[in-house]
Amino acid sequence: MKKILAMLLAVALVATLFVGCGSDSGAGAAEEKKVLTVATPADAKSMDPHLTNDLPSNNVFINMYENLLTLDENGELVGQLAESWEKVDDLSYRFHLKKGVKFHNGEELKASDVKFSLLRAMNIEGSAVSHVVGEIDPEGFVIEDDYTIVIKLKKPFTVFLTYLTHVPGGTILNEKAVTEAGEDYAQNPVGSGPYKFKEWAKGDRIVLERFDDHRAVKPAYEEVVFRAIPEETSRTIELEAGNVDIIYGVSADDITRIEENPDLKMARSTNLNTQYMGFNCQKGPLADVRVRQAISKALTVDKIVSTVLRGVGTQATGPISPSAKYYNTDLKAKEQNIEEAKALLAEAGYPDGFDTTLWLNDKTVRINMSEIIQNQLKEIGINVEVKVFEWSTYYEALKNGEIDLYLVGWTMSAPDPDFGLFPLFHTSNMGTNNFSFYSNEEVDAMLEKGRLLEDGDERQQLYFDVQEKIYEESPWVFLYNGEETVGLKAGLEGFRPSPLGTHIIFNVK
Repeated sequence: MKKILAMLLAVALVATLFVGCGSDSGAGAAEEKKVLTVATPADAKSMDPHLTNDLPSNNVFINMYENLLTLDENGELVGQLAESWEKVDDLSYRFHLKKGVKFHNGEELKASDVKFSLLRAMNIEGSAVSHVVGEIDPEGFVIEDDYTIVIKLKKPFTVFLTYLTHVPGGTILNEKAVTEAGEDYAQNPVGSGPYKFKEWAKGDRIVLERFDDHRAVKPAYEEVVFRAIPEETSRTIELEAGNVDIIYGVSADDITRIEENPDLKMARSTNLNTQYMGFNCQKGPLADVRVRQAISKALTVDKIVSTVLRGVGTQATGPISPSAKYYNTDLKAKEQNIEEAKALLAEAGYPDGFDTTLWLNDKTVRINMSEIIQNQLKEIGINVEVKVFEWSTYYEALKNGEIDLYLVGWTMSAPDPDFGLFPLFHTSNMGTNNFSFYSNEEVDAMLEKGRLLEDGDERQQLYFDVQEKIYEESPWVFLYNGEETVGLKAGLEGFRPSPLGTHIIFNVK
């Protein structure tokens, strides 16, 4: 009997130990877990913030780097690395830096780092963010002391301060770290945010670790792992299995599945994203506005969106999100009219249609939409070959203008209309973000004027006019405005989906 009792006690003790050590069990589970794992739709393109401007990279950057200014939850400007700031005159702004800010290499933030970073964003070969800092006068920096800098512009630019919140265009780097690393900086990035870079297995995962010397924030998790899982349902399965804690970009198919799982929850919010089918406006038949208008009239966008999205997002009627300032509510969704489409093609010299290609990356929503678009364009004699690529290859093709038709999206990095129009439709940005290679002198002039006007009736009317002109010129077929769909473990707190698509995770606990 004594032997039996001893064995039972031993079994009970072992069982207790197993329960106590489980990472997801017991009252102390939140404190015991050290790693937060986030599944993203794609891997980052670079850890150098000046060489890329894509969401997968920016979702890492926002937790690792910092800017002079940022936007709070209400879209208002607040200081991040800047303690305070003031407008000196129409061209100049003075920034007072927070003292004692440490970079991940131990260096203290100085005004010289600010000057170095903004100049580098302008001038580095292959810059993906030159449009963010392009209005700064490169000779206009005045360092008054280690913690005070004046930045002068080439001309008045009323949304300059908002542009400084752009991740990654307004990101501040440490000059010493960049200089010492040279061409290897992207493998040895240094920021000042709550998490610091640890390792990157390209195509698989990026690991950040907690920066214990951050002046203000101490994340609950010692490490964050960003795992690249391109297929939507695979991300959901990983969340259900407990292999990841958060997933970005939940598909319409999986939302109900997550909502009905008591161990999981959804976080949803409208965003500043517009998804579209773009035309290469300088290539073949697509250079003719009548052809572009014909294609727009050949599609049932409302049915395409409802069929593919099933309630996630809404049909777009113009080039910017309804959540943006000065969104033109007068623009109406274009409706299908096959006869008008055929007439426009005949007028343009293509009565029998033509052959073209539709390019996209391997995202399920885009693949599904491409199949419907392909079938509907057959009705007006346009034969579409669909080409699907992984993101990095596709992105290079977009920049190089190799495409005919293409499916992609744009998320404004602030709710001001300039963020959704100037980078995408101004001639100067062809091949950077203006992948349609659209060029119109009248539109250029209006976009340039919009940057000089203070907020008010005149600025609103100008941006209404810009949107109407783009609507008529049809460099895009406006598809839909998106929303953020994020799946999480039910026990997580502190996560708020960002309308910018770049999510802060250092507040998650």
